[in-house]
Amino acid sequence: MIYLILFYEFFKIGLFAIGGGLVTVPFLFDLAEVYPWFDAKDLADMIAISESTPGPLGVNMATYAGFKAAGVGGAIVATLGLVIPSVIIIMLVSKLLKKFRNNIWVDSVLSGIRPAVIALILFAGLEVAKLAVVDWKTLLMFALFWGAIHFYKKSPIFYIVISAVVGIVFQL
Repeated sequence: MIYLILFYEFFKIGLFAIGGGLVTVPFLFDLAEVYPWFDAKDLADMIAISESTPGPLGVNMATYAGFKAAGVGGAIVATLGLVIPSVIIIMLVSKLLKKFRNNIWVDSVLSGIRPAVIALILFAGLEVAKLAVVDWKTLLMFALFWGAIHFYKKSPIFYIVISAVVGIVFQL
C-alpha cells in the first residue's frame, strides 16, 4: 500500500511542480506534515544531499524521500511517480507547441505561471534558510557565501566543496 501512496503523492508533485526541483520543496513540506516518512530536519538534509549529488534536484529528493519511506522499492516508486508526469507533458507539449506557439491563450497561461513558479522557489529558499541558518555561525557563513557567489562567479561545485570544508573545520 505504501508504494501506491508514494507513487500517487509524487505523481501529484511531478504534475504540478512546474519550474524545477526547488518547486518540489513546498510540496515536500506538505508531505512531511501528512506522512511520517520524514520531518523538516530530514527535509533540510534531503535538500543538502540532493544539491550535492549529480542529477536533477527534484528527482534526487523524490528518490531520497522514497528511500526514507520504504527502502529501495520506495525510492524507485517515488522517482517514477515524480518523473512520469514530466515525460507525458513533454511529449504532449512537443507535439502541440509548434501548433500553438503564437496563441494568445497559451502565452497568457505561461505568463501567469511564471510568477507563481518564482513564488514557489522563493518560498522553498526561505523555508530551507529557516532550517539551515540556526545560529550566528551559520548566518555568517550564509552571508559570506552569498557575497562570494554574488561577486565571484565560480562554479557551484567550488562553493559546495568549500562549504563542506568549512563545515568540517568549524564543526557546524
